[in-house]
Parts: sequence; structure tokens; C-alpha cells
Amino acid sequence: MASQDWLEKDFYKVLGVAKDVAEADLKKVYRKLARKYHPDSNPGDAKSEAKFKEISEAYSVLSDKDQRREYDQFRAMGGGARFTAPGGQGQSNAGFEDVFANLFGGGGGRGFGGFGGPISGQDLTATTELPFIDSVNGTTIKLNYSGMDPINAKIPAGVLDGQKIKLRGKGAASPNGGPNGDLVITVSVKPHPVFSRDGNNLRLSVPVTFAEAVLGATISVPTLGGDPVKLKVAPNTPNGRVLRVKGKGVTTSKGTGDLLASVEVLVPSHISDKAAKALAEFDELLPKEDPRQDLLNRAGLL
Repeated sequence: MASQDWLEKDFYKVLGVAKDVAEADLKKVYRKLARKYHPDSNPGDAKSEAKFKEISEAYSVLSDKDQRREYDQFRAMGGGARFTAPGGQGQSNAGFEDVFANLFGGGGGRGFGGFGGPISGQDLTATTELPFIDSVNGTTIKLNYSGMDPINAKIPAGVLDGQKIKLRGKGAASPNGGPNGDLVITVSVKPHPVFSRDGNNLRLSVPVTFAEAVLGATISVPTLGGDPVKLKVAPNTPNGRVLRVKGKGVTTSKGTGDLLASVEVLVPSHISDKAAKALAEFDELLPKEDPRQDLLNRAGLL
């Protein structure tokens, strides 16, 4: 009899849930177990098929408010009461395929395809660290996942630190003939000792001497992965001025950036007495202006 069968089966234990489990949580647990033990995911595995029928039977009762109440009452009384489904027609024991169809959508048929279509394979995530120059130029990396063939992943030119790259169809295979999942790679870019990114522009600091900044000069500036270029420093160039080299930045689908060289005027760590005397004489020849007057004016102190 069905009542005796219910007495012998703890449906809460079958699903691994507490007796006060909420409806939403019950459904979530069942979805996970159903996918795991469905016969189409485990062809030829009699134990998995039996387990699937068991959890489907448990869910068919616990997911129905009236049946769940009757089941709880029956278990509490030790089987002394006869269970009747709504309408007094005896136990209504929906087949596990009907339950699965209602849960995942669709109607009838075999496997996930009949119940709502093949499911996609699981998405995979990975992280990779790239040298700065590889992030600018693009590269191909090889990823190894346990139980899977190595995956060759193409990283596009101009990828940024922290950017996520999605490779469609490179994730786990579907358990029942559906599409593969995706592979999402988070890229970490190693800092470069000279260059940094500013959008598609590359930045670097270029040291110049005091004499070069005052008198002007032509200096050599490195480029990323290429030959140095010559830049003209105009006379009286202040510290921090940016010199631009067109087209020597990062190339992406949105265009090519520039190389931005910030002038850094170097102050000698020590000078000879003769140089100090010459510098003092030079200072005497300069107009007597307070270089901090404008700063004090803007601060409202003058």
C-alpha cells in the first residue's frame, strides 16, 4: 500500500533537506539532484536511474502542499492514517518524468531534450598573468583543466589588467548533447618597468638635464618593442611637460594610441664648488621673480 510505502521512506532525507525547507530551496535542491542523476546524464547506470526515480518521487510529494501536509501527518502518526490525495481519490503519485517536465518546462519525450531541451555545459573560469608586452600585442596561451584536453586561448591585442575574456564554446561539454559552456578568462597584466597604459596611449617618464630643459635638446626615447625615436625638447621646457609621439601606443579595434613622454628635469645629487659658483652667477643673471607667488595668490595668501 502507498501508506506503508510512505512510512518506510523519508523523503526529506532522500533529498537531503530539513523538514521546514522552503519551497524555493526544495526546488533548487531537486533541480541539482535531477541533473546529476538523470538517466541521460548516466547512460547504462542502473543505480543512477534508481536514484533519479527515488528523488523524483520524493519531490512529487514534498512539492505539493496538500500531499506534503498529508505525508507529514502520516509520518507523525506512524502510518495509522490512510493518505488520500485532494478530491479523495487515493494517492496521486505523479510519475518522475511528469515532475521533471513540470520543473524544467516542455512536455513528454526522452531526456532533457524532451523535457525542455538539452542543457548547456558548465561555464569554466580561469586566470592568466601576461607580460606587459603580450597584453599590448596579443598572444595565445594554453590552459589545462583536469579531465579535459588543453585549451588554446587567443588573447586579443590591447587587453587591460583585470579584463575578462569570454571564449564561447570552450567550457565543459553538455551532459546530453547540448552546446558546450563558455570559458571566462580574467587577465592579470604584469607591470612594465618603463611603460604604463592610459587607454590606448602608452606613458613613460623621460629624464632630462637642467641644461637640456633650459637650452633645448634632441633626445632619444624608447618605444615598446621597437626602435627608439628622437624627440625635440624645446628651450625652457618645464618639468612635467608631455611630449607626444603619434602612433606609438596600443593598437586595438578602436584605433591606435600615442606614446606620451613626460619630461622629468633631474636635479644633480651633488655638484662641485666650481659648478656651484657658476650656478650662483647664473642665478644672479635671472629676473628676480618669486616662483611661488602665483601659488600663494591662488591660495588666497597674497
